[in-house]
Formats: sequence, structure tokens, C-alpha cells
Amino acid sequence: MSMLGFAFLLPFLAWLEAAGAAVLALGFNLFVLPKLGADLRKRPEGLAADQAGAEDIWTGIILYPASVLLLILIYRQSMHVVAAVWAILALGDGAAGVAGAALGRPALPWNRRKTWAGSLAFVLAGTTGAYVLGRWVNPALPAGKTVLVCALTALVGAAIESLPISLDDNLSVPLVCGGFMFCAWLVEPSVWDANLPLLGRRALVGAFVSLTFALVALSLKTASPSGAALGSVLGWLVYLGRGWKSFLMLFTFFVLGSVATRLGYARKAARGLAERRGGARTWREALANVSPGAFFSILAISTRQESACLAALVASFAEAACDTVSSEIGEWLGRRTYLLTTFRPVPAGEDGGVSLEGSAAGLTAAALMVALAVALHLTSPGDAAVALAAALVGSLFDSLLGATLERRGLVTNGVVNFAGTGLAGALALAFTLR
Repeated sequence: MSMLGFAFLLPFLAWLEAAGAAVLALGFNLFVLPKLGADLRKRPEGLAADQAGAEDIWTGIILYPASVLLLILIYRQSMHVVAAVWAILALGDGAAGVAGAALGRPALPWNRRKTWAGSLAFVLAGTTGAYVLGRWVNPALPAGKTVLVCALTALVGAAIESLPISLDDNLSVPLVCGGFMFCAWLVEPSVWDANLPLLGRRALVGAFVSLTFALVALSLKTASPSGAALGSVLGWLVYLGRGWKSFLMLFTFFVLGSVATRLGYARKAARGLAERRGGARTWREALANVSPGAFFSILAISTRQESACLAALVASFAEAACDTVSSEIGEWLGRRTYLLTTFRPVPAGEDGGVSLEGSAAGLTAAALMVALAVALHLTSPGDAAVALAAALVGSLFDSLLGATLERRGLVTNGVVNFAGTGLAGALALAFTLR
């Protein structure tokens, strides 16, 4: 938390100077602190220090300055975002720990190690710190909008911090909060107001279409009750963006994924690789694969960057289709599977494993999604090329996380899938902003 004081220097530094300072801090923590006796690594819970084969992971001592450096490099043209997210990272996490220890229960239902008091303290402290530092770096920011953006971002940060995963939140919180805050600043109420006449009818039709789609998926057992429920809400948000055209992107992804899951299901089941529950998608799969598209759909009708947001929507669904189809077809037809990080042979279905057959199928699925978007005039051919490239990068990142973090039990498959779809959308947005 004490390092937050350096954030007050941001208005007086060029971004390159700020990045240099972060590199120095990272180097100091990496090379000097160990000579002073600091232990920079920690073992996953339940593993003894002398346990053979126990893998260590870096603590926040390393990840904290590394995350600040990433924020500076990514948002170098928006240093108020760097300052505000830095404040959320430092103050939110610290306040959550203090409040959780002092006030204790009730615990969060999805993570018994976290408390409601801690999460509330995270939001309050994060909002306050983000507002103060954001306006310190950029005094021209409007007060009202700044409070709202900071509060929403702190809420997102609290949600990420509360997840029952072993990945250090010094990495997960700033990366997600940075992307969310950057997008939130793009929102303009006047654009939303101009779209209101369209949204009334679209909201009613979208609710009917999305609910019908969810009920059909439930009856066909391609979605579980929880998956259908959350999917109907996310589908409604997707429909709000561009009506039936944006919803058709979601529908096509779902069909491609469901068909790929059912193909060769008996063989996959015999090998122990088939999806559980007959391939019915739960709320976790819906959240990981559809929420980024829903987010960009709402962003498209709230900003003046509609084309960039739609390209991001296309990229996120194309990545989801690529990842799902490549996994399912690879498990069915893949003759040789290799671990992405080492290229050594691994059994089919292994986290981070890739095969030629699966990769080809995934590329085809992503290309079909992007071609559909162009045919629907959701995006231009140029933006579509960017969306396809972003989808492939996102899918590669998905496999990389699977081969590293997921294999070590630091994150779940849902987190990996969300990271892939989110990164694909973020890259497409970044490279098509005008």
C-alpha cells in the first residue's frame, strides 16, 4: 500500500519515465530484496516448504510492480486510468483485508474465505482512492462521471478479488479493472439517449427471443437450468446492441459449439474426455464465453466508437467459437496433441494441449463467425480482419494459460475461457478505435 504514494508523481512524469520507474521497482524487488532476506515466493496452500516437487509461485512483491508497469504500457495515453486502477489495487485490497479480519462474517456464498464486509470495504476504499488519484492526474475529469466510473470499476475489482482462485489478485484485479475503466470512460450519456427510441422495442423483442432461445436450449439439453437462465439475460444484452444481427452472432457460436460437442461424443466419452451432463452448458460457460460479447454490445450503443465495439463483439464470439470447436474436434479427431509451451506430446484433452486437427477446426469456426459478421454488415472487411486476428491471439492466449496457470491449479477453466474471449475483444477494440 505504501507504494501508492509514487502514483502522485504521475502528473510530473512522461509515460516513458513512469515506465522506467516501474522497471526499477520491479528490478529492486527481484534482485535486491532477496539479498536482504526477503522470500519472494510462496507455495500453494497445503504444500509443505520441503515437499518434493512442490511448485512455488511469485507473491505480490513481484506482481505488484509488474502490474503497475503493464498498466503504464497499456494505458500510457490515459494516465488517469493508471492512477485510478493503481489506487483500487492498493487501497481496495488493503481495506478488504483489514475489514474482513476486524468484522468477520458473514462470508461470501461463493468463497467462504472472503466476507461481505471485506468486499464492501474494497469498493468504498477503492472508489475513494481512484477518484482522488484520477482527478489528481487529470483535473479536467468531470466530477460526477468520475465518481460513477470509479465506483463501478471498484465494484468489478471487488468481484474479481472475491473469486475462489489461487491466482494472485495483484495481477487479476488491475488487468480486468484497467480494461473496464478504459471502456467506461468511452460511454457518453448523449449517445445512450439518442439510442433510447430504438431500445424500447428492441428490449421487448430481445427478451422474447432470448427467453425462447434459452428454453429451446434447455429442452434440447444443450444448456443446464443455470446456463439457460444466465444465458437468457446475457442474450438479451447482446440483442440490445444491434438487434437480431448481434444476437445471430451469439446463436451461431452456440450452434457451432453444441454441434462440435455432440460430434464423436461416444468416442470422447469412452476416452473420458466428453463434457459432463451430456455437454449441457452451465452458467459458468455462459459467463465465460458470452459476457464479453454482451459487454461490448452495450458499449456499442453507449459510445461514439460503435464500429470498434462491434468489432470487439465479433472478435469475442469468434474466439469463443474457435476455442470451443478446436477443443471438441481435437479431442475427437486429434491424432497427436502437444503442450503449447513445450511441444511435448500429451494426452488429448490435456490443459494447454493443441492438435493440428483441432486448430484447423477452430480457425475455420472463427473465420465463419467473422464472415457472418461481414455479411450482416456488423463490421467492415478491414475491421473483420482485425477481429479474426484478435480472436486467434485470444485463443492462443487461452491455450497458454491452460498450459501454465490452469495446469497448476491457479485458475479454473472458466477463468481461462473468460480471459481468452476478453482479450480477443479488447485487442479488436484497441486496434479499431478511431
